[in-house]
Amino acid sequence: MLKYLTSAVLTTLLISACSEPKDVVITPEPQDLTEVAVGKWILDEKGNVMFDPQTSGLVVLDGQLVTIADASADTTQQLKLHSISPNTATLSASSERFSFSNTVRRSCFYSYLSEQPDLEALAVDPRDTNVIYTVTEDATRTGALSPRCETKYEETGSTDYPTLLVKLTRKDNGSVEMSDVRPLQFPNDFEVGNFPNDGIEGLTMAEDGTLYLALEKDKAGQPRIFTLAVDEDFFSSNDFATVSEPNLQLPSFTSGNHPINGLASYTHSTGASYLFGAARNDNELWVIDVSGNKPTKRIPITFDVAGDQNCEQYTMDNSSMEGLVTIENTLWIINDPWEKNYLKNATCEAHKKRYEDLAPLLFPLEINSVWFE
Repeated sequence: MLKYLTSAVLTTLLISACSEPKDVVITPEPQDLTEVAVGKWILDEKGNVMFDPQTSGLVVLDGQLVTIADASADTTQQLKLHSISPNTATLSASSERFSFSNTVRRSCFYSYLSEQPDLEALAVDPRDTNVIYTVTEDATRTGALSPRCETKYEETGSTDYPTLLVKLTRKDNGSVEMSDVRPLQFPNDFEVGNFPNDGIEGLTMAEDGTLYLALEKDKAGQPRIFTLAVDEDFFSSNDFATVSEPNLQLPSFTSGNHPINGLASYTHSTGASYLFGAARNDNELWVIDVSGNKPTKRIPITFDVAGDQNCEQYTMDNSSMEGLVTIENTLWIINDPWEKNYLKNATCEAHKKRYEDLAPLLFPLEINSVWFE
């Protein structure tokens, strides 16, 4: 009898155990990190747009946002710094055309730099805000270097004509001098590739003088970030300055073009350092952990144009963000009108002429704490 009773109890326990509910793992829906940036047209005091400035890069100087034009801009915009009031998106001033130091005039690169250099990106030196750095990209518009210079600077590790880091110095009278230049070299094992119009498009400098340089794409089609240590003796040499590569967790892609077209530095309230990257083709802000401990967080951005008396607020088809910089808790973004696609934005007839003039907009975006989680 005991045998049968024990068997019955065991059977009951087994049935009971099998009928207990299993642990259910609930996977949360992915968080939608999309931000909406509403831009204003950059206008001068008379209400005119900036005509075809092909804005490249954005920095802060004396409370003003400052940008620069590349080689595809209207010639009246080139070789100048353009200042914009962040609160009103008003073009407050443009410098005179850059002057050139004797050092630059005697360099191998003066002919290129004094005509239509393709200046991309800006970075202010935090140790001396009268010093600003810019960088060249596409030099296919210029003639070849002299035989002597070509021999000296042929081992670029990238394009035939070397990428140039240029130092701009603000003078007491408000003028800007192109005061120094130094060619950059990419180690061959970095496999950067020879892409004259897909070169360095982002610059930003850390407090210790580390300059970060964002490359649009390498031989494998990947965006890259490099560094240079710029000290007080950096421009005393006219030899190549060889870049290094920090250990950052950048996104990797199997196809398509995913360039970084702008860089900005940001220090979190915890003291952690980040880079903000403008991923133009993806309409994304990349939040990059400088320590390399965390993968890059990709923030989708929808770009809207603010409504005015003629148009209601609407979403752009192609914004092509190009420069970005932070002021306190606001990220400011400027776009670089892409001639091929810019008229696709003209859904409101009153703005069509502005798109035809390749006029840029200024977009503020509040920095969100979830970007750093």
